[in-house]
Amino acid sequence: MPGTSAAIIPAGGTGSRLGSVSAPPPPKALRQLAGRTLLQRSIDVLSTYVDEIVVAAPADLVGSLQVDAPGVPLVVVPGGSTRQESVRNALESMSRTVEWVLVHDAARPLVPPEVIERVLEALRRGCTCVVPAIEPHDSLRWLAADGANAALDRSQARLVQTPQGFTAEALLRGHRSSLSDLATDDASLVEATGAPVTLVDGDPLAFKITHPMDLLLAEALVEAQQGT
Repeated sequence: MPGTSAAIIPAGGTGSRLGSVSAPPPPKALRQLAGRTLLQRSIDVLSTYVDEIVVAAPADLVGSLQVDAPGVPLVVVPGGSTRQESVRNALESMSRTVEWVLVHDAARPLVPPEVIERVLEALRRGCTCVVPAIEPHDSLRWLAADGANAALDRSQARLVQTPQGFTAEALLRGHRSSLSDLATDDASLVEATGAPVTLVDGDPLAFKITHPMDLLLAEALVEAQQGT
């Protein structure tokens, strides 16, 4: 039916920068954070707001992946060799009746519900491509390939987060018209087709878990939340 929404979670990254006691390391999305995987935590927060969820996982884990989203249909599909290919595979498996799509990094498991609400509200107002973003706190410098660099005005820069929201039509068009599989950001694919990008307020809690220190911070935040 019209007005339905879906969430796509690409979950095939190895997370080599996160470190691991095992070799090879497990997919980053399956690393544990206070008793639940990053993937399951992302599913839990998104399932309240969407009508279906599609997870793109490593092909060898599709049949054995242990995830659930009570009350919301959840499909696990094989991911690709790149993030872009994984999202495209999930898109092709999504219900054709979906009007709005959220694409969320499993490595951002602590995204506050308010960020998801702001993205969806912008889509309902008629926006085509919606990106949550926050202001950088550090000074920034532009770096050229030859090593030349210069200061950037951080008031004119934003740090991009997820979930990014799109009309299904715009996201499909962006992926199908892309000439490469190297995009790390779905909004850039949609923007390349001429669609405008709308920014909404993100949140520092929606940070991406990439390095061991990020996981330690996330564990401390979860512990603090559980203690309140």
